[in-house]
Amino acid sequence: MPDLLVRIKKTTDGGSALTCVRPDGTTTWQRNQGAKGRFFPWHDLTHYAVETVLRRAHAFYGLVAEGWDLDDFGAPYPRGPIPWEAGAVELVVGLLDAERAGGVYWTAAEFNQGAQAHLVAQGDREHAPPALTDEQLSKIRAARARVFAQWTALPPGATLELPFDRAGDPA
Repeated sequence: MPDLLVRIKKTTDGGSALTCVRPDGTTTWQRNQGAKGRFFPWHDLTHYAVETVLRRAHAFYGLVAEGWDLDDFGAPYPRGPIPWEAGAVELVVGLLDAERAGGVYWTAAEFNQGAQAHLVAQGDREHAPPALTDEQLSKIRAARARVFAQWTALPPGATLELPFDRAGDPA
């Protein structure tokens, strides 16, 4: 069994539900409706692509595999601040979400400049921004396109299941 089984259900009312199943059988889940239900599957699938391609073991899905619940990632942050690796991946995913919403593909230089600008705007001088190469971005976009195609083809009421291993890219 993988470190985590990621299940995203396309609900019949236009929403979605994310369920993560650990090897010990424990789960954490979250249902999203309305605008959140339409946004989060794409965001969660982008996380999957980024974390598997870049082999980030301690970002969102890796932390869930370690026992974090989905509610731990939001206020009041019961586990405390999100670890830097998870925050860096969240920044990358957010930039990819913005890129997708704008219908553009940035070069690695433009992408990295955006990451730096975000950290400066947040007043974070402690961390270096994540720096990606054009090759890494290409691999992430290809992995994301694969899971996006699976999601798009999924009929309402069905569930997309993806294995997540902290060791890296399953493709």
